[in-house]
Order: sequence, then structure tokens, then C-alpha cells
Amino acid sequence: MNSFEINKIITAILVTVLVVFGIGKISDVIFNKDDKNIVAYKVEAPEDSAVQTSAEASVDINALLAMGDIAHGEQVFRKCKSCHSIKQGGKNNIGPKLWNVMFRPVGAVTEYKYSKALSSYGKEWGWEEMNGFLIKPSTWIKGNKMGFAGLKNEKDRASVILYLNQNSDNPKPLP
Repeated sequence: MNSFEINKIITAILVTVLVVFGIGKISDVIFNKDDKNIVAYKVEAPEDSAVQTSAEASVDINALLAMGDIAHGEQVFRKCKSCHSIKQGGKNNIGPKLWNVMFRPVGAVTEYKYSKALSSYGKEWGWEEMNGFLIKPSTWIKGNKMGFAGLKNEKDRASVILYLNQNSDNPKPLP
């Protein structure tokens, strides 16, 4: 091995070291890493997303239910049938049976094992409660095990609520 070959190897090693450390220094300058405790850059979530969920939950229930239609609710409820039974005398599936669900306490079906979140919730399925839950179940009652994404469309939600109310021994009059 001659001296020219040794010079090429040493130069390659030095260039590699300079490139690796140089990229680190250049990225520190570009991204202005002043605080050594910052691991990542903070991404601000749009504020109106959280506000929208609470605003949708506190919607005028009379106006919302006026948008609904029981026949449309039956069609939308098909999404729910894979986990819930709506028939009178029906059985529990992955989710509890929903006959008489409106205006009964949350977690009241004794033959069904609810999550701790639903068992201890302590409210009943009224108009507003069902509307809020159907928007996005995981955020309305945190810790429940229902894996449904929710119904964002107001007409769909209103229609399902009317359909659930209709499937009862004693349907309640609309507010």
C-alpha cells in the first residue's frame, strides 16, 4: 500500500466525520434548538375541534330532533346492528341490547358486563345524553369500551335517537 492510498483512506474518514457533524450543526441552526430539554416541536391543535364537540353536544335538542326521521334512523342503525340488538326480547351481542334504551340508566342491562366507565357513569340515556354519546362515544364517556367512531351528521344522529326511542315499550313524547 503506497502513501497515496493511505491519504485517500484518511481523507475519506475525515470527510465522513465532517459531514456527519456538519449536518448536526446545520440542523441545529435551521431548527433553532435553543432549549436543550425540547425533544420535539409542539404542534398546536386547532382550538375549534374541542369547542365543536362540546358545541354539538349542547345543541338545541328540539331543533336537532326535528331533523330526524325514524325510517332514516332504521337505515343508519344498520351500522349498529353488528354489535347491538334492537328487537324486543333480543339478546346482548358484543354490545348490550338496545330495546328500551332511551330514558333508562346508563349501564342498566344486568346480563351485560359494562366497562367501569359506563357502570359508574350514573346518568340516564336522555335526549341530550344520547346525542352527546353518539357524536363520539370515546370522548363523551372516557374509558368506555365501545369502538364506534360516532355519527357526525346531525340528521343521522337525530334519526337514530328517534329510532331508539320508537323501539321501546313506552316511547317518550318528543320534547
